[in-house]
Amino acid sequence: MPSPKSMRVSQRKAIQNRPRRSAAKGAVTAVRKAIAEGNVDGAKTAYVHAASVLDRAAKTGVIHPNNAARRKSRLAKQLNTTQQ
Repeated sequence: MPSPKSMRVSQRKAIQNRPRRSAAKGAVTAVRKAIAEGNVDGAKTAYVHAASVLDRAAKTGVIHPNNAARRKSRLAKQLNTTQQ
């Protein structure tokens, strides 16, 4: 069992991390939605925003850096297949 102090700290950090994690998920969803609609220009701008949000989440420790890199890679691959 964690100590009462570590429980308080982890709860506080979870509350602080939730908006960044949610923003990252929303940014990835926006790119996928634009790709599905066939909006290449919108998908490009959404990808740039999503990459930035993912990098910031990884920098602050909200998600693992490899997780952010994997998501960016998969989005870029999807974006490149729609452009061809």
